Amino acid sequence: MVYAVVRAGGRQEKVEVGTIVTLDRIKADKDGNIELAAVLLVDGDKITTDAPSLSKVKVTAEVLEDLRGPKIVIQKFKNKTGYKKRQGHRQELTRVKVTGIK
Repeated sequence: MVYAVVRAGGRQEKVEVGTIVTLDRIKADKDGNIELAAVLLVDGDKITTDAPSLSKVKVTAEVLEDLRGPKIVIQKFKNKTGYKKRQGHRQELTRVKVTGIK
């Protein structure tokens, strides 16, 4: 069983070939492919964590769609002063499918 832990969007995700992952918005190349940086690689019983070996590892993925996350409502209120503030946010996301770990 081969899997990798990749760094994307300030977080780390465990991925295998065929895994669909939702990440922060990533710009793809003209073919719709991206390359993710590996932090750890597990190939059967062999575990790779050192940086020189991981620089040779390529985790490729294809972009399935760009989407936006759920609406988050931020509300602030201070009692007896009349201060109220309401703000919304929707995170820009990208859904990708891992196509290869080499």
